[in-house]
Parts: sequence; C-alpha cells; structure tokens
Amino acid sequence: MNKITNIVILGAGYAGVTAAKILGKKFKKNDSVKITLIDKLPYHTLMTELHEVAGGRVEPESVQVDLRKIFHRSKVEIVTEEVHKIDVDNQKLHTDFAEYQYDYLIIGTGSEPAYFGVPGVKENGFSLWSMKDALKIREHIQNMFKKASKERNAKKRQAMLTFVVAGAGFTGIELIGELVEWKKKLAKEYNVYESEVRLLVVEAMGRILNILDEKGAKKTEKYLNKKGVEILTNASIVSVSEDSITLKDGSKIPTNTLVWTCGVQGNSFNSNLGLTLNNRGRLIANEYMQALDKENIYVVGDCAFVEEGESKNLPQIVEAAMQTSATAAHNIIADINNKEKKAFKSNYHGFMVSVGSHYAVANLSGIKLSGFFAMLMKHLVNLHYLWGAGGFYLIFKYLNHEFFNIKYRRSFVGGHLSAKSNVLWLVLLRVYIGVLWLLEGLKKLVGDSTWKNAKGLKKLTAGIGEDSWIRKGNVKMPFEWLYKTQESGSATDAVSSASQTATDAAASASQTVTDTVTSASQAVTDAASNSWPEPIIQMPNFYKKIMEIFMPNAEIAIWFQRFVVVAEIGMGLLLIAGLFTWLVSAASAFMVVNFILSGMAGWDILWYFFGSIALMAGAGKALGLDYFVMPWLKGLFTNFWLGKQKPIYDK
Repeated sequence: MNKITNIVILGAGYAGVTAAKILGKKFKKNDSVKITLIDKLPYHTLMTELHEVAGGRVEPESVQVDLRKIFHRSKVEIVTEEVHKIDVDNQKLHTDFAEYQYDYLIIGTGSEPAYFGVPGVKENGFSLWSMKDALKIREHIQNMFKKASKERNAKKRQAMLTFVVAGAGFTGIELIGELVEWKKKLAKEYNVYESEVRLLVVEAMGRILNILDEKGAKKTEKYLNKKGVEILTNASIVSVSEDSITLKDGSKIPTNTLVWTCGVQGNSFNSNLGLTLNNRGRLIANEYMQALDKENIYVVGDCAFVEEGESKNLPQIVEAAMQTSATAAHNIIADINNKEKKAFKSNYHGFMVSVGSHYAVANLSGIKLSGFFAMLMKHLVNLHYLWGAGGFYLIFKYLNHEFFNIKYRRSFVGGHLSAKSNVLWLVLLRVYIGVLWLLEGLKKLVGDSTWKNAKGLKKLTAGIGEDSWIRKGNVKMPFEWLYKTQESGSATDAVSSASQTATDAAASASQTVTDTVTSASQAVTDAASNSWPEPIIQMPNFYKKIMEIFMPNAEIAIWFQRFVVVAEIGMGLLLIAGLFTWLVSAASAFMVVNFILSGMAGWDILWYFFGSIALMAGAGKALGLDYFVMPWLKGLFTNFWLGKQKPIYDK
C-alpha cells in the first residue's frame, strides 16, 4: 500500500485558496496525495471588497464564497475548525476537535491591524480586516445617524455625524469613497441634514495613496475634495478616546467614529510557532517560500516576508498572495515528484483603488486610468479571479450583487442593469408571441395554400398539403443553389440519354439543360415573390457562404425546413406555457436574425425580435411553468455541480 502524503493548507484567504486549487488540480487522480484546507470560517472572504459591505453598498454574502462550493468535485477536503497550535517538530496541527498530521504545510494565516502603540485605538476605534469588522462598522454608522436624528445638543450631534478614517492607503480611501455615497441615503432615511455630515481622512504621511503614482493620488484627492471630504496629511493621531481623537499638533476632532486603516502586521498566531519572524510579525521565507527553520513548511500571502534583491520586499496585496502561493504549490509538487524547485519571482501588473462605486484610479503595467475605465478594469480583474476560483457560479453571483441587484444606483453603470419591474405585465406579450410562432409553424406544416384555403378551425384539421415544408422534394427557401442541385440529376440523365442516340439528340439534351437552369431561376423568382415579403436586406456574401456549407443541396434543405417547423411550433407552445422562457426567447430572437440575414424577412418581423428580448426579463415566472420548474432545476443543478448544502459540523 502506497504511503499517503498529507498536504495541509492553513488559511482560506487568497493565498490558501490559490494553493489548494493548484494542488487539487495537479493531484486530482493521485490517490497517494491528500489535500486538506483548514480555516475557522466556512467561506472565503473577498478582503479587497470589505469596504463595500462596511459602506452599505452590498450585502455580506456578496463577498463571501462558500469553500465547499469552490472545491466541490475536487479532492480538496474542507475543515472548518480553528487551529490553536502547530507542533512543527511532530508535524501536527491541533484544534479543539482533532489533530491533523502533515508532510507539507502551507501557512497562509494572513495579517492583522497594526496599532503602533497609539493609546485608545484598539479600545475606541474600528478596524476593517474581517467580515465581522465590516458589519460592526456598518451597524455603528447606521446607529450614529439614528441617534443623531434625535439628538438636540448640536455638539453631541456633530460628533455623532463626524466620521474619521485614519490612514490613506487603499483600504482607507476605498472606505471613505463608500461613505461619500452612503451618507446621502442615510441622511434622507434618518431625517438629518446632509450638510451636517462630516467625513475626514487623517494621514500621517505627506500624501494619500503612497503605493500609487503621484498623479493618480492627486486625481483621487481632487475627487474626494469635490465630494466634501476633508483630507489631513502630515497629521499623526497620538491618542483616541470614546468621543474624540487627538493629533500630534495638539488639536482635537470630536467624533464617535474612527476607522483605523493605518497599517498591518503578521498574524499574532505566528509568534508561537517557533519559526523565524521579522520585526512586523511576518514569517521569513527563503526564495522557495519555505520557512527558514523547516523545509516542509511554506509561508504565503500577507503573513510571509521574502526579499527580492537588495530592497524589494513583498507587498501585502492580492497578487503577491496568489504568486507566493503558486510558487509554494509548485515547489511542493516538485519535491513530491523529485524535480527541481523554482525561486519566487514577482510579476505585479499594477494597482487599482476604487473611490465609491462610480470612480477609480489605476496604474496597470504603466497604463494609467481613472474614472469609468479604471472602474471597469477593477471589475474585470475581480471577475478574472472569481473565474479561476469558482467558474460561472462565482461570476454570476458577483454580477448579481454588483450590477443586477444593486440598490440606489451604486454601480459605475448606475442603476440601468438593476431596474426591476413586475413580470406580470409581460404575460400577455409572452402568450401573444407564442401564439404567433405556433400559427406560423402550423402554417408551414400544413402548407401555405392549404392553410390559406381552409376556413377557421379547419386549418388545424386540413392535414399536410402538397406544399408543406416537411414534404420530400418541396424546397421552399428562395436560395438559387438549392434549385440547381434539385434539377441537376434530371439534367444529367437527359444528357446521358441523348449521347446514346444521335448528335441531334445531344443538341436536344443541351436544350434540356438550358431549360432546367432557366426553370431553376424561375423557381427562385416564384418562391421569392409568392412566399416571402420584400426582404430587409439581401443575403450578405459571408452569410451565403455559411448557408452553402450547412445547406449544400435540396435534400439537406428539406431537413432544415423540418427543423424550422418543429422549432416554431415548439417555441410557440413553450412561450404559451411559460416554460424555459429565457432560452426560448433567445432562440426566438436568433430565429429572427437568421431570417433577416437569409433575405427571407420583411420589416414586420422586427417586432418579434424586440418582443423576444423583452420576454427574457423573466416572463415565465408569472403565470407560467417557469415559476415551478426553474427553482426545481436550480436546486438540482446546484446540488450536482456545487454540492448539496451540509452543516459545517458535517465534514
């Protein structure tokens, strides 16, 4: 029996999840390797988006990703327990419930706020470093507005409505940007004057956003000033009380709210591991991301410290976390397979900071952006990460929270994508378009002339006529090449027969070919004039080539016609029933586009297209089968693809 190699990953942050994804994929079919991801929480938190929760833009679940949904259908085992001790000599992790043996350990415990010994900060201020922190800030700010709405003492009310963010790095600037937008909504909701709300950023350094280029920082400062934010630079906070902060120049700012974002340090958990730390509590790693004291322990992400060159230190950013974990995973794989390890080499693509939902600044590999395009890039980067972490599920979830279900227009595209309307008003349109498609399909099934000659309900019992779209040899589409291929057989037979008689018969056969071609052209003309309206456009050359590939002769054309008949009848019935309405409506719109490009549709068909687009807004959820079927399918799909919901205690 092969020895099991145990790889344990501690911490489900950006670094831990990245490492687990890489290792899980590599050893997917290797039963001799076991991978365990341990975190005290059952979800992965998008730390870079916590300011959106704290600032009331999105709900908590929007930045929480269930770990079991990320790693369902993979060999990574998820353990939701808090590790209290690591025995690095005996290679064991201890929790309240179990011990976990490891052969390789990846430590990604992250970081925590650094208070730099400033009195009163920890007791009277807030940090923004976890979901719990974000929710505390959110609740506190709402409570301040609520209390201020009833406070008659002007000084006390002013302190309640003064919100100070200490630190002008990414976290601080992103949070103040959210508060700029949120204050308007809160002032209206709690009936206080918006003009009484005071927002401040207090920074000890000479300018904001030191990690960003100076031009981008100045743009951000100008934007915040325009929104009424006061920015104090070279202003160190020396003490914090319950109702004020004191600056180094002795001035005091009355406030009941201080959010401290001035710096981070290694997680205090690391101090008891017996591994080498730097002066900020970060675990020192060599170039392979191994702890200096133990070769089978790898340190990644914010808790790691590694030097590149003489002065290039590891920044505590998402890209650094993902790249260090990728190096660690590669080297564990190399060690197991007796291959060469590789040294860590950073490759950062730039920095982005959002200032509320409508504005951002970015420096991406030397390309400097601001405003709409910077915000667009930030969302694209988030989507790229989520795609790698959890595929379509996380992409759909992110788009829902950031765009489709966003409130108060707090998106860089405003509220255009989140406008909601009662789908009940679409029921009549859905049924009407469904009936039209059904009748159109039945007309093709019965045949144009047969349908026209029958009266009333007798149209439905007239049977399949000679000119039905499904009859063999009855080409109805006005494509010239189909009629040529249809008649070519008889023309060839005529030539063959003529060659067996005499020269004059050959001439007669030649005339037959000429007549055949003329007949084909006339057939196209008749089909176009009798069956089809004046087309919106003539068939483009590129589409003609596509159609000639998929429909090269009359025999295949008949099968395409049969498909059209079945599709139109099927779309009609499904729309009437309100079943799979989104897919059917999309198919309806596609069918219209196909008819137009084929030169088979007049202007009157366009409203089918726009009507179908309107029906994609959930028209089957009211008085339709989608109301029952879609929730059932969603549950079925979720259980199959993402895993059935299980309690945390059920590993």
